[in-house]
Amino acid sequence: MMLRQIFENVRMKCPLIHNITNYVTVNDCANVLLACGASPIMADDEDEVSDITSICAGLNINIGTLNRRTIASMLAAGKRANELNHPVVFDPVGAGASKLRTKTAEKLLEEVRFAVIRGNISEIKTLASGSGTTKGVDADIADKVTEENLSEAVLFAKEFAMKTRAVAVITGAVDIVADGRTAYCIRNGHPMMSSVTGTGCQLSAVTAAFVAANPDHLLEAAAAAVCAMGIAGETAYQRLTELDGNAAYRSYIIDAVYNLTPEKLEEGAMYEVR
Repeated sequence: MMLRQIFENVRMKCPLIHNITNYVTVNDCANVLLACGASPIMADDEDEVSDITSICAGLNINIGTLNRRTIASMLAAGKRANELNHPVVFDPVGAGASKLRTKTAEKLLEEVRFAVIRGNISEIKTLASGSGTTKGVDADIADKVTEENLSEAVLFAKEFAMKTRAVAVITGAVDIVADGRTAYCIRNGHPMMSSVTGTGCQLSAVTAAFVAANPDHLLEAAAAAVCAMGIAGETAYQRLTELDGNAAYRSYIIDAVYNLTPEKLEEGAMYEVR
């Protein structure tokens, strides 16, 4: 399926997405979902998450501001979404930075079936083998994906996807979206996106919308979401003036998602398939 068709389905179906995400970026996640054509709902109390997930088309779980209260909510919502066959996206923010984060991520992987797992290379390596060296929520320099190690990273992404039976989305200077057989290597985006808190969180939310609207094309849907956010980062950077900074850039990214069309996504997507 073409990326344009993936995006058209999001705009046509307007999927309602349940987000259990972190309080640093929750507002941006809600707004970027509206911008891409979906609808957000934020609910993280254990007593209601099963009900909320039941009325939604997809679930986005993000452990960015992890606490014990929401761990139980994530597990309950994830299991309910699995029962209903709703796609679940997992963003293991900072996995490897603390025992609680790592153990929680491992528990979620054991008990919830994920459609997509999105993180930087350090976070994904931690989930795969415990060998990542995460510093906060950013990838350690030793774990960055480069053109020189791209082939190795693609092989790793495919193996991780096969192991978890989920689409692996590894974001960085070059983004990799892979299932067990095929990988998209995506070169959209702009370095300034790393200066804005939560662009990764926004991507996870957008990915949940794209896969919820295209449940039979998870790999292509995840790739389309990554391309869409990357194009938005490029477009937003072009709007900046000498008086603008990362706050304006953050808003421009959401505006760019709002104004992105399926045709512009297809035209602007820069990727190769391996």
